[in-house]
Amino acid sequence: MTPTTPNPRLRIAVLGCGLMGLPMARRLLAAGHEVHAWNRTRAKADVLAADGAYVHDTPRQACIKADYIISMLENGSIVGEVLFGMGQDGAIHGMCQGTLVVDMASIQPREARDHAARLSERGMRHLDAPVSGGTVGAQAGTLAIMVGGKAEDYEAARPLLAPLGRATHVGPHGAGQLAKLANQMIVGISIGAVAEALLLCAKGGADPAKVREAITGGFADSRILQLHGQRMVERDFAARGKMTVQLKDMRNALATAAEVGFDAPITQLFEQLYADGVKHGLGELDQSGLFVELASRNAMQ
Repeated sequence: MTPTTPNPRLRIAVLGCGLMGLPMARRLLAAGHEVHAWNRTRAKADVLAADGAYVHDTPRQACIKADYIISMLENGSIVGEVLFGMGQDGAIHGMCQGTLVVDMASIQPREARDHAARLSERGMRHLDAPVSGGTVGAQAGTLAIMVGGKAEDYEAARPLLAPLGRATHVGPHGAGQLAKLANQMIVGISIGAVAEALLLCAKGGADPAKVREAITGGFADSRILQLHGQRMVERDFAARGKMTVQLKDMRNALATAAEVGFDAPITQLFEQLYADGVKHGLGELDQSGLFVELASRNAMQ
């Protein structure tokens, strides 16, 4: 019998330990990797110390001698600031030649391409690898990971990505972000369709819970109907993915559509609906909180 080679123990910097970054870091620790964590609010990273992580005060410190750097930050501007800004505390000042930066935040494709180019100029490598699956997927290691960048860098990153979920290489730099925009367009629009349909049924006198049950297994069935539809039925809008984040993604999709000369009227409509929900104080709710906005429009609170 040919002996199997154990997976190498990697030294990984995790920049951003929020709702997604924290469980992802824990998955990496559980897989036996050495994790060096940083978060702007240090207390959020400190909880990882009990799991065996090393917690640092600056991105630079976390990145020193790292084989890989994962960033899971709020938006493209913040990713750029943490990588290249912050004076001498920025991540770039702790990186070694050849370090592979895997940006798993959801940002605009043009920002991903810009970050890749700036890192390449300094001898570092880059993948944009946004994810779908929310906090549940992050905890379970079942995230869908959409990867853009060079094929050889994707192959090198596979041991890093394996504990986090299922990775697919979709094209050059920026392509991962394009795939994530497609994902978020479908998610955001589908949440609206499910919410509007269930509210119409309720307005007409049907039981939304039973309607959801009745159409399960038909052509209208989906993970959105199953997961978000259940949250709507139960009025459970605790944030797994926030309305504000969904709005950001819809706006990123529209900005990218404008850049390439593509008309996206459906996304534009739903961007406005999410924007109205955020304006009405629903921003911290789960994405399925669009149900609340649509219910309010129909005096069904």
